[in-house]
Amino acid sequence: MLNPVHLRTLLEVVRLGSFAAAANRLGYTPSAVSQQMTALESDSGIQLFDRGARSAHPTRAAEVMAEHAVAVLGELDALIEAAAGVDRETSGELRMSTYASLAHQIFPTLLAEQLADEPSLAIRLTVRDPSPAVQALRNGEDIDVSLVYRVGESGLSWPDSVSAVYLGEDRYRVLAPTSWKLHEYDIVTLEQLVGRPWIMHHSGNSDSDEIETLFAAQSLRPRVVARCDDFAVSAKLVASGYAAAFIPEAALRNLPDNVSVLQVPELMLVRHVWALCTQRGMQQPAQRLLQRLRETLAATTLG
Repeated sequence: MLNPVHLRTLLEVVRLGSFAAAANRLGYTPSAVSQQMTALESDSGIQLFDRGARSAHPTRAAEVMAEHAVAVLGELDALIEAAAGVDRETSGELRMSTYASLAHQIFPTLLAEQLADEPSLAIRLTVRDPSPAVQALRNGEDIDVSLVYRVGESGLSWPDSVSAVYLGEDRYRVLAPTSWKLHEYDIVTLEQLVGRPWIMHHSGNSDSDEIETLFAAQSLRPRVVARCDDFAVSAKLVASGYAAAFIPEAALRNLPDNVSVLQVPELMLVRHVWALCTQRGMQQPAQRLLQRLRETLAATTLG
């Protein structure tokens, strides 16, 4: 029997044209995608890729299988959602998933406001990155609302069975030690950042790929002295005078002293924030909470 996970991966490989692109979209490593495709060929008995030394191209059989997989996966998503909905209807809990920077900086205040208005509301919260959050939706996990983001032109694909509600932008900003005195300039140029030390994301996620692409397009070759995915830690390292960092605005609350937020027009990158809602997530009080989040994101913009 064919594995639906492998079919979904095949669909993305055919759509995007490579194992690496599909891996980025689905939250896997390229080697994991390759292993899934090998397993799918073994299970089906069909050659799906013409493999070279450094590339793999879908065969016509793979394209036909992907075309049919759209309908098959749509039916499976609907089946999972219908079955999960029965359980949700019997529960008074609102099940939510959010990613770390929202959970750390913004979500506690929103939850306090929501619970003050609706003290009987029970919220079960899971904190995880967008890739596993989307995988949980595909696997039928009981989540009513998943908060995720897309960066630049990259991003995850999600099941057709959920309603995607756009919440707003979360722009990246350059943080620098105040000791560099760059905050004295209304606009900071790329030339003023050349040769400076930087704290960058770990490689392999959509944030790091898009940031590195942006920096390369501007011919800015950062001198990377550290890699860190914890924005609070990065901000403290900036405050020490160690290096600059590139951090979303939603993570800039309660910055330590000796940190400056710079205006660098050439370095423009945005997280687009979405709420992936099941049928129950489209109802109240979930939508009231999402409206609060939408307003908070709009107010967070520094200009």
